[in-house]
Parts: sequence; structure tokens; C-alpha cells
Amino acid sequence: MNSDLDRRYRFISGQYITPGRVMITRQVSTCPMADGTDELIKRLDHERGALFSSSYDYPGRYTRWDIGFAGPCLELKSSGRAFTITLLKAKAGILLPLIFTALNRAGFIDALDLEDRKITGKVKAASGFFPEEQRSRQPTIFSVIRTIKDLLGSDEEHFLGFYGAFGYDLVFQFEDLTMKHERDEEQADLCLYLPDEILVIDHRMVQAFCLRYDFALLDIPTERIPEVKMDDLKVSPTTPPTAPFPLHQKGRYAGLVREAQDCFARGDLFEVVPSHTLYEPCPYPASHVFRRLQGINPSPYGFLINLGSEHLVGASPEMYVRVIRERVETCPISGTIARGKDALEDAEQIRALLNSGKDEAELTMCTDVDRNDKSRICRPGSVRVIGRRQIEMYSHLIHTVDHVEGRLEDGFDSLDAFLTHMWAVTVTGAPKKAAIQWIEDHEDSPRMWYGGAVGYLAFNGVLNTGLTLRTIRIRDGRAEIRVGATLLADSIPEEEEEETYLKAAAMKKAIHPQTSSAGGAGIREYAAGQGKDVILVDHEDSFVHTLAAYFRNTGARVSVLRAPLARKMLASGIPCDLLVLSPGPGRPRDFEMNKTIHVARSRELPIFGVCLGLQGLVEYYGGRLDQLPYPQHGKISRVIKENPSLIWEGLPSSLQVGRYHSLYARELPPCLTTIANSEDGIVMAVEHVNLPVFAVQFHPESIMTSQQDYGMIMINNVMHILIQAQTALGASGS
Repeated sequence: MNSDLDRRYRFISGQYITPGRVMITRQVSTCPMADGTDELIKRLDHERGALFSSSYDYPGRYTRWDIGFAGPCLELKSSGRAFTITLLKAKAGILLPLIFTALNRAGFIDALDLEDRKITGKVKAASGFFPEEQRSRQPTIFSVIRTIKDLLGSDEEHFLGFYGAFGYDLVFQFEDLTMKHERDEEQADLCLYLPDEILVIDHRMVQAFCLRYDFALLDIPTERIPEVKMDDLKVSPTTPPTAPFPLHQKGRYAGLVREAQDCFARGDLFEVVPSHTLYEPCPYPASHVFRRLQGINPSPYGFLINLGSEHLVGASPEMYVRVIRERVETCPISGTIARGKDALEDAEQIRALLNSGKDEAELTMCTDVDRNDKSRICRPGSVRVIGRRQIEMYSHLIHTVDHVEGRLEDGFDSLDAFLTHMWAVTVTGAPKKAAIQWIEDHEDSPRMWYGGAVGYLAFNGVLNTGLTLRTIRIRDGRAEIRVGATLLADSIPEEEEEETYLKAAAMKKAIHPQTSSAGGAGIREYAAGQGKDVILVDHEDSFVHTLAAYFRNTGARVSVLRAPLARKMLASGIPCDLLVLSPGPGRPRDFEMNKTIHVARSRELPIFGVCLGLQGLVEYYGGRLDQLPYPQHGKISRVIKENPSLIWEGLPSSLQVGRYHSLYARELPPCLTTIANSEDGIVMAVEHVNLPVFAVQFHPESIMTSQQDYGMIMINNVMHILIQAQTALGASGS
């Protein structure tokens, strides 16, 4: 799972002291490679624990490692904002009062209690407003995780940490969304283990190590916690299912595609990734299913996790988030085609996939959103696409994959990276918040683990997680296989449904054997925004933070605020040299954009609008909008300059841009002049005849507009115009 596993880490015994005054003793021994993980896999049928197994090599991305354990010493589980921390081994009993004290001091917990060998509590709901860049620091269950990490972290240790599964419903702690489905009270949203014995196998180096940990507190007296009986750690074996399986309705998924296409046409969504569940009897132990799936479909994120009352068995092809030191990585996957019967047919399939405009648009939108996710917490200019439409081949499928990296801004850590990507666009859609709500409204049942993540957070901050895809949930003799597909305006409903069955094929075979680098320059530096304050109004789009990063790359100070808060802060007189109206779903009136523009103009602020921002300015000044005959979502267009403008300074008269819109300016008011049109005659850029008000219909921050840094040049031009406007005001004595 770790292509960049820290090679400086030495597998040696030793001791170290953590910030929480815990002395941790690590004992390292070598293990015979021949034994490998066989015994561990058997134990996971009946004991809590996990095995994460990478059986897929990709240069610069994945190498083959196994990391696993059984019989952990602590368990952290949560459901909603309620959580329990359970002691599973007496040797870690000294940690419980320490964790309790730290949480009690933290101030974000209600009803905290320590009784016997369990801590219970509930995280307080967030109050007040959070700037978008700080949303990952609002109180959630991840605040508990961060508190424990800070107590036990050390740069001297690479593997000790939390291992397990992160459920899809965690996103509802992070975003204000409406739940439609009832949730099972017994279903956890998160289950993480702290192991005291870890098996680590490096297949490339042909080495295996067993790491054992002991814990002692320094200068803090503690009472002895009673020994936990091993019977308490056992879980029930697989039992035959007692309830009938939900009936699968063929064609239901194709109907979802048609419903989504109505939303694409209106501009409410650009893409969405609905899923549905296939149910199968599973008479075999989870260990058997895992071994078969590994053999059928080698993958970078294979896993077998015993969660106590259920098992997760998976062969995920997709990284969720990986963080080593300051480097944040993701590998969005979108674009899928079936494998051929041989290498020649594979080559034809690869050619068809790479020539598919629909599949390219899918991946382009995913990567644009992914870059936006990183731009919340990464240094401006550090977010880069380091691999574009690369081919990864699996047992039944061929995927196109992008590889994206960024460098964490000071003050942010790996948990911030995890949260700001929640959940990956490749399992939700774009704009992300609207897509998540659409999924909740249209899918038949809660996702539980599907679309979340599995992996580990080491207490030194290293994070390595894969998306919970190609996963079988096994409980009470029943296997649940949840699969989805990326939908957009070009989707053919029946083909999308068939793709989901293709994705399920390897997992069904596993259940039923009879069925068949870093470096480079990044974005150039610009300086026109030095010392300037920009307020970027977030209309709940999925590209806002990439746009913010472009403005920050000019040296500007940027605050990203959702529309109601932006109006409030503008009215209060917050320092602002430029107002930027972001893209967004729906129509300008959905965000009361007229009010926002009015407040800005009452302060005589310059305004720059993007996409929905252009549409809002057109309506504000008396123009008319209309709907395109066909939505332009993730589409590349060529735009032609019609009239001179300072925002076009240094740009060619014709250039390639990226578009994500269904609405367009049908009629401009007299005070707005057309700067540029698309080849099909749609207004692509406007400016006010005598005010510093400009807007573009395309996305300058999209990777589709990144040729020769054209998008960044335009943003820098906007800041130049701002300087000139302020100079002119000063000269007039205003």
C-alpha cells in the first residue's frame, strides 16, 4: 500500500516517550516469509483485527506490502457523534485514564464517562461559522482521533496508530445535509483499532517483521485494570441468513441515470455516482472469500477487517488519501472499460477508453474537484497533476487514473487532508455537496461502509487510506456487494447499469468459486495580489478552493465564505479589495446573489465573477439568462476574443478553456460589453463599461484552462486591474 513508505524507518527495538508522557517500548523480531499472513488471516475469522494487503505494483505509486494484526488492545467506535473507546487488553489499561483526562480537557465532549474498561462520550455539535479553510477543524469524531494521536505520537515510530474502517455517514458531521434514510442504531460509522502487535511484510525486500509494543506512564500513578478474558475478544462465526434478501430490480439503476440527467440539464449537478446493492448468500468464512478475491483481482488496497459483528473483504483499486510528512496524494479513478480476452483485445479496449470523450470528461471533472479539495489545505501552487489518464488494469476492468499531489500548508495535518477530501468525488459527484444530497435522496438504503475509506493513521501523522470500493460486507451468512458508476450528461443508462454489474463480477466470483514522483515547478509565481484582501463567495461549488488557491498564488489574502456569511461580513466592513463570485449549481437567485452584489457595489468594491458569478452579474444589471440545448459540463471549448480587455492581457486571441454550465447569457444589459465568445456563439467573458466589474463563463481554474498557464495569467490580470482601479480612485481624490 505504501510506495513512499519511509525507508529511513529502521526495524529495531527501542523506547521512546510521547508528548502524553507515555513510554512506549517497541520489540522487533523477524518472521519467516513462508508463514506470511496465513495464520493472521485464519485468526481474523474469529478475532477483531485487520489485514491490509497490497498485491499491485505501479511505479511511483504502489508497492507490495502487508500490514496486519489480530487481537488489538483498544477499539474506537462511533455512531453519529457518540463514541466508545473500549479496552480489549489489560496491558493498554494505563492509556484509558490518560485518554479520558485529555478528552475531558479538550472542551468539545459532552457526557464523557469512564467506567470499568470503557470511555463513552458525545462530540458537541459545531456552533458558529467556520471559514471554508477551517471546516476540517470543527468538532467531529475526528477531534477525538486527533487528541489521541497527539498524546501518543512520535517521529520515532512509523506503524503504531489507528487501523480500521471509516464509514460514509461521517460526512454528515462535516457538512450540513439532510438524512432521508433511517439508520440502524447498531451500525457503526467508524471502527478503529489500536494494535499492540503488528505484522509488516515487504514483498519487494522479501522481509517480514513482527512489532510488539508495551506502554508505561511516566510520573503518573494509575490503578491496575483487570485482565480481559480472551472470550471477550472472540466474535460469532458466520451463521446462515435468517431474513430474505431484498429483491434486486433490474433496470432500477438505469432509471436513476435518467433522473440524474434531468439534474445535469438544469445545471444542478455536473456528475453523480449513485450505487446499488447486490445480495448473495455467503456460506464461507471471510478468510476464504478474501483469499479468493486476492487471487482473482490483485489490487493496491486489498483488505480483510473483522469489525466484531461483521467483516469487510475488499480489493479496492483506488487510493483515498495518502499523507507522508507534508505530501498529500490522491489517485482519482474515472473512466472504465471491460478487459479484453487477451492482450490484443486489451490494447483495443485501451484505445477506445483513451479516445472516449465521455470518459475523459468524467476523469477531468473528478480531478478538478480533487484539486479543489487539496486547495483548502495545501500551499498555493503546490497542487499538481503528476499523472494524467494513466492506465491501470485489473482482473475485469481497465481504468484511467490521474495522480494528484499537494503540500500541506502550515497548521494543517493529515487528518485535515482526510476530511477536506470527504468523500472522494469518484464516489459522490460534483458539485460535491449537491451530489451527496442527491445520493441520499435517490439511493435505496444508507451506504454504511461503501464510499468511505479503510486504512490507517499512524500516530506520527502518516496516513494511508483506500476507498471502500470493490468491497463485500459479510454479516450473518449474507454478502452485500455495493457498486456504482460515474454518471454525466453523456451517460447511456443501460450501459451505466451494466458497468455496475461488471464491477461486481470479481466479488461474486470470490463468493461463489464456481462462477467463473515528486518534483517539478508547478504553477509559476505571480505577485499582482500582494497585500490585497479578496473575499471569495462560495456558492457551494466543487471548484471554489482551487479558484481561491489561484488568487492566493498572486500573493492575495483570500477568505472563502458562503453567501449569507459573506454578505454579513461585507456589511460589517471587513477589509476587502476584491469580491469574487464563485461558480455554483442552480441559478443566481438560489444564493440571493443580487443581495451580495448590491452590498459589494454599495462599498464600491471591484467584482470578478466566474460561471454562475457571470450569470448573477448579467441578471443584476438587467440582462437575461437561458438554458443551453445541451449542458457543457467538463467540456473543452475554444473561446475567441471579440473586444480588447485588460483581463485578456498576455493571452492569445483564441484559447482553450473548460466549461461547466447549463445556463448562459442570452441577452446582455447595455452596461456590459462582450469580451469573448465561444465558437458556438455563447458569451464567455464580459466587463462593465465604466466600473471594475468583470466576469467569465468558463473556469480559469480548471485543468482544461491550464494550457500555458492561461487561467493563472487571467487571475493575475484581475489583480492588476484591481491595482489600476485603486490608483484611479486615489488620483480622483475619492
